[in-house]
Amino acid sequence: MLKKIKILATKYKELILYVVFGVLTTLVNFGVFWIFTKILGENLYLFNNAVAWVAGVVFAFVTNKLFVFESKSWHFKKAGKELVEFFGARLFSFGVEEGGMWLFISVLGFGAKIVEVFGIAISGQMLVKLALAVIVVILNYFFSKFIIFKTKQGDR
Repeated sequence: MLKKIKILATKYKELILYVVFGVLTTLVNFGVFWIFTKILGENLYLFNNAVAWVAGVVFAFVTNKLFVFESKSWHFKKAGKELVEFFGARLFSFGVEEGGMWLFISVLGFGAKIVEVFGIAISGQMLVKLALAVIVVILNYFFSKFIIFKTKQGDR
């Protein structure tokens, strides 16, 4: 049984690490969003989300590069290309998230709702952000795995 778990862990190491660091990135993003919302208010949700996005992307780039996709090269040409592609892909998924937040909060009015989960009041904005995070994580994995950190044999 333990041997099977080890085999599966080795086989799916990259995906497991992506999920672990994805959760940490999400915590960074949501934490910064929450802090800025508390400081600046809910009316600036798109700005608060933009600041949270920057913090999350910087964290995600470093962890994805080093630990998930094990792209160890810091050669200017290679690392620079990865950085530009990473931020470009993340800008695309950020557009999806910002557009979705605008649609569901400003147009459809989900931001005004408060939902109680296990005795904890959660704003509609946070629920919308959580739902959109699922879509964003899938997009980001695809871009990172198949475009940005794609390595040739022996290129790590």
